[in-house]
Amino acid sequence: MSDIDSTKTPEPSRRDFLYVATGMAGAVGAAGALWPFIDQFRPDASTRALASIQVDVSAVEPGMSITVKWRGQPVFIRNRTEAEIEAAQEVPLDELKDPVARNDNLPPDSPASDVDRSAGEGRENWLVMIGICTHLGCVPLGTAGDFGGWFCPCHGSHYDTAGRIRTGPAPENMAIPAYEFISDTVIQIG
Repeated sequence: MSDIDSTKTPEPSRRDFLYVATGMAGAVGAAGALWPFIDQFRPDASTRALASIQVDVSAVEPGMSITVKWRGQPVFIRNRTEAEIEAAQEVPLDELKDPVARNDNLPPDSPASDVDRSAGEGRENWLVMIGICTHLGCVPLGTAGDFGGWFCPCHGSHYDTAGRIRTGPAPENMAIPAYEFISDTVIQIG
């Protein structure tokens, strides 16, 4: 048997301290050298500025639409007429090709009713949606097609006045981004 007590921990030496200090200095130096490479993955100021936009819709009369650009995509903002709202409300939900609202402001399983596709109670006339056909990413034409909403001439998808796909190859309703009215005439998208 040996006279060494195995339960005692050895005293740290000066060499142990130098190993730890050198390792820490190397880790800090490596992090400092890698930071510029990591930092380049953050979006620049112009991209962050496009994360949300504000749109003044005070000049958009019933029956008119405007298209704005948000995150590199067209966004259709339409002030629908009473006839367009009524036409969208009369469509039975079981006739829809895509029964989901696809509205980022609502739970993901919300039905594609007209009110769930519009700006909501009291603002049913406003429709804000990403203006991209869900088939292959074309930009549909407004107030066109078999249902008076949007028509994608590239492949023949027809959307109604609530932006819901009715006929054609598109599989889903046009998406509605997260937005809110920050005043009676200004919409913030994003």
